[in-house]
Amino acid sequence: MGVTGVRKPVQVKRPDKVVTLNIVVDAFVDLPSNMKGSHLSRNVEVIGEIVDESVREPVSSIEDLTLQICRSLLERHEYASFSEARTVADYFLERKTPLGKRSLEGYKIFASAQIRKGEELNAERRIGVEVVGMTACPCAMETIKDDLSAQVENLPIITHNQRNRTIVEMDVPNGFDIEAEDLIEVVESAMSSPTFEILKRKDEAEVVRRAHENPKFVEDVVRDILSAILDKYSDFPDDASVRVRSESEESIHKHNAFAERDTTFGELRL
Repeated sequence: MGVTGVRKPVQVKRPDKVVTLNIVVDAFVDLPSNMKGSHLSRNVEVIGEIVDESVREPVSSIEDLTLQICRSLLERHEYASFSEARTVADYFLERKTPLGKRSLEGYKIFASAQIRKGEELNAERRIGVEVVGMTACPCAMETIKDDLSAQVENLPIITHNQRNRTIVEMDVPNGFDIEAEDLIEVVESAMSSPTFEILKRKDEAEVVRRAHENPKFVEDVVRDILSAILDKYSDFPDDASVRVRSESEESIHKHNAFAERDTTFGELRL
């Protein structure tokens, strides 16, 4: 049992600054069979106390914040043997359009933690990101290419575009850290092109051109992300898990294309 949708601002330390994230927290504990209900107000109190403390001492990461919440939940709910916390936050990074215009782009960061009483040293932490970009369909591109004359031989072949939404979630093993911004870079680089809040005409044309020079199936996005993650976090243990979910919102169909893989570093190394 627990509470969902608790909204709080939290101060988080970054390598060169402190940022404020508006987070949404879900927090749960298990309920023994001899109890009819849980003291839900304790969950809200725990979240408030830990998040409010970040004003005086910023937290190192939101995954560590969720871990702190889990530990306090077990202390506050003496009857519980398991606790879980999940957080999600909007996150913004400054990006440059292809022609150099600065743009503030939005992403989502996820974090979660789980603890079983008596196994605190084996607590589970996870971090994830959601990135929206675009993909250009290779299949339609090849079909059109066969039908076009040689006069457009040196131009990117046209195809239909998709808005791609990809989520990556990873275990954070003890003794390791993951920067959410690094995950965002990995995901965005695996798409045909990033997308931007505002583009002038020349920038629009450049985004479209670059996307068409880099067509991707949704399964290509998943494969390229996993390959980049394995390379970037090459020292992660074999049992660390990673899940990639990618969905391309089709422009010429009434359905979407979807690909997912839930795996471990050990499986990726095979």
